This record gives sequence, C-alpha cells and structure tokens, in this order.
Amino acid sequence: MLLSSSPPASPTLTLPAPLTPDQLERAVSPLDIRISPEARARAAACQVFLTGRLASGAVVYGASTGFGPLVGYGGRTDAAEQCDNALAHLGCGQGADLPVPVVRATLLVRLASLTRGHSAVTPEVLDALAAALRTGFTPAVPRLGSVGASGDLIPLAHAVQALRGRGRAYFGTTPMPAAAALDRAGLRPLVLDGRDALALVNGTSLTSAAAALALARLRRAHTTALRLTALLADLLGSTPGFAASPLLDAFGHPDAVRAGAALRGLLAGIVPTGRRPLQEPYSIRCTPQLLGAVGSSLRHAEEVIGHDLRGVSDNPLCFPELDEIAHGGNFFGQPVAFAADLLTLAAVQTGNLAERQLDLLIDPHRNGGLPPMLAPEPGRQHAVQGVQLAATAILAQMRRTATPASIQSLPTNGHNQDVVPFGTQAALGALDQAESLRLLHGSLAVALRQAAHVGARRPTAPACVDLLDHLCATVPAVDPDRPLDADVRAAADLLDGLPQELPV
Repeated sequence: MLLSSSPPASPTLTLPAPLTPDQLERAVSPLDIRISPEARARAAACQVFLTGRLASGAVVYGASTGFGPLVGYGGRTDAAEQCDNALAHLGCGQGADLPVPVVRATLLVRLASLTRGHSAVTPEVLDALAAALRTGFTPAVPRLGSVGASGDLIPLAHAVQALRGRGRAYFGTTPMPAAAALDRAGLRPLVLDGRDALALVNGTSLTSAAAALALARLRRAHTTALRLTALLADLLGSTPGFAASPLLDAFGHPDAVRAGAALRGLLAGIVPTGRRPLQEPYSIRCTPQLLGAVGSSLRHAEEVIGHDLRGVSDNPLCFPELDEIAHGGNFFGQPVAFAADLLTLAAVQTGNLAERQLDLLIDPHRNGGLPPMLAPEPGRQHAVQGVQLAATAILAQMRRTATPASIQSLPTNGHNQDVVPFGTQAALGALDQAESLRLLHGSLAVALRQAAHVGARRPTAPACVDLLDHLCATVPAVDPDRPLDADVRAAADLLDGLPQELPV
C-alpha cells in the first residue's frame, strides 16, 4: 500500500464522482483525493465475488488465463505472479515521456473508473492511487505504445510499475528512479494481488485524460479567438454588422448565434471609422459562422468525453448483484477517438483563422494604411515579420499532423485486436494542436499590440480597450526590433488567464 506523509491539498475530491476537464487540469498539483466508504465496500465485495467464482472453477479472463490472444492458455496460478506476468511484457513503450500533467490526469481517470466497483481490485489499490495523487509523485510514461484498444496497456503498465518502485518517475518536475521518487513523496511501493494489475492497465484512461485536457485548452482558445477577432475589428474600425442578430438568426445554427452574441458583447460601444470596405475579408466577416462551428464541435466533444469520464473502461466487469462476470470491450476507445479527431479539426481551422487575421493585420493594402509588418521604420526595422514566419510554420505543422487517427486501424496482437481505434494518438494529437493554437493566438496578440503602437486607432469598445491595455502591459512595443519568442508565450499566457465569461 502507498502511504503519504505529505499534507493533503484542497478542496477535497471524493470518488466516485463525475470528473470534469477542469478537475483533470488541477491534477497537475497535489489533490486531496478521498475514496467514499461505499466505493471501498463495493470494491471489497466485488473482489470477494471474483475470488469465489475463481474458487468454483470459473474461467475469468486475465485472472485464470493468459492475456490477449493467449486467453486459451492458463495463466500463473499464484496471483502475485499473475500480476507480474500482466505487467512485465507491457514494459516496452518508446519515445519521449508524456508531460507530467497528462500522466497525473491519467491516474485520476483510472482511479475514478476503478472506484465504480466493477473491476475487482483490492481496496488498497484505490487507497494507493489516491495517496500518490496527494503528492508530487508522477510516473514516467513514454508516449508511444498504445493503440487505444484493450485499454492504454503499455502506458498504464509503465505507470503501474513506477508505483511499484520500478522504472522511472518524477518528483515535481525532476526525473529520477521510481523508487527514489516514491521515497521523496513519502510513499511505499504498491503491492498488487489478484486482478489488480490487469484492472489498472485495461482501460482507456490516458485517452480520456488527454482528450479532456485538450478540450479544456480548446475551450479557452475558442474564447480567445472571439476576443482577438473583436479587437482586430475594433482596431481597424470595422462595422459590426457581420455579427448582427437578425443575420445570424437567419443562418439557423445556434452556435453561430451564440458566437455572434459574444462578438456583439465584445464590440459593444464600437464606433466604426466608415473607411473600411462594405464587406470585410472572411477572416472578420465569417467569424461568427466559423467560430460557431467550432463551438458546436467543442460541445459535442464535451458530451462524448464526459460520458467516458463517468464510465468504466475495463474487461471483464463484475456484477455481484447479478451473479455475473461480463466479458466484453469497454476498453475500446472509439467514442473518444472520434471526438478527439473532431477537436483537432476545430483547432486547425481556428488556427487558420488566426494566421489569416495576422496576415491581414500586417498587409498595408488591407490594414487601413498601417506600415508593412507593423514596422515603425520599414526596412530599418521588421517588427513582427519573424512572428508571422513562425506562425506560418506552426500552422503548417498543425495541418500536416491533422490526419484523423481514429480511422487508421491496423490489426495487431495476433489478430485478437483486429480493429483498433487509435484513440490515444487521436487524443494526444488534439492536445498537441491545442498547444500550437495557443502559440498562434499569442502571435496574433503580439501583432495586435504592435498595431496600436504604429498608428492603429485606440479601440472604442470598452471590452477591446481593456484587452489591449492588458496586452500593452504584458508585451512592450517592438521598437527597435528584438527577439519575440518570449513575448508570444507571454501573450498566450495572458490570454489563457483571462476570465472565460464574455460580456453580453
């Protein structure tokens, strides 16, 4: 059992309970996780039920059998050896370690699934995961290895082995041997018995966690895109008719109506210059329709991921009240795989918008006469020219890696897994896209701030004035030229930290 001497964090999260993407983001820091007495009792009853069925001669996958296509062969007769057998052959992940926040969120999702009382783990396993999450201990988990079917087997096996003091781990952000990290955290190595090992790895918890984290970041990015669009329109002196209520009501898409309402709130008080074209480029004029579609996609993904966070991804499942052990495929992450690929599409199109808005802003033929590249002395200075080059490269990378993972099925595991969803790759891909989009928004924000320095009018809508003032306080004007990589990241951090509620 894992025992923690670290003080618990607050607020307390008692499981089982529906998890949210925001809670998973908070898992990067120590969390005060508690297991309800009812969950502990259900786990114990489920374990007793499974033990009784095995004693009566029942064949139960992974408890009395080999794993995967070797299900037709008997497993180890000693329960502890069977646990070792489940984990040893899965210790073959490759690639860079997953970020600490992703791994900690994964542990929380796995614990939430196990507390629902169908996996027949020992109550000590529940206590151990909760204890680890109260500390700064994080297993080192390589990125490559999961096909998102039969669970995220290889990544979760690495996580479990670290909890046992084997392999590598982090304490805080410092990598070290897992045994040393456990010691730093005041934890004892996890001891497994019975079906513990298989239940810990036989679920799509990494897929669910990564998708939920991507969703949380893209929800912020959606709000940021609305804010930056409004500021761009105000700096240029645009007419806000593109967000008019009757226009968008006639379009008929509720999320476009919502996006329009958000833009109208942000642009409330705007005074158009009267010098802009009758119709703005699509990167302004069509933003309610584009960002409305993004909003629809985020809402759908939120529904699907929410179902996953409330479910049980394991096999087999025990139902003592029905006297039944059900073998099936709840570890098959197809729903979240589709949702994660949808998040990627939404992220890339939002990135397309940001990159085109940046291009509009630096073009003297379309930006209302501001200098090219927003340079105070074009030729002698280059201002955001490099920022646009980097933004173009970032967007190209986003497009290049946007191929859906959820349809890339390849048979594996001796054709036991003859169709697989690759949900893990879809979810991690969406998380990568969210980070890239954040940098594109930071790039656009730096350019908007620079536009104000080189002659763009001061915004007239109060919400836009407030946003520009925040940007000016965070990013100095580019005069003279300087490296802007840190400024882009600082602007992205600022935008992430703004309230998600928009004026209406």
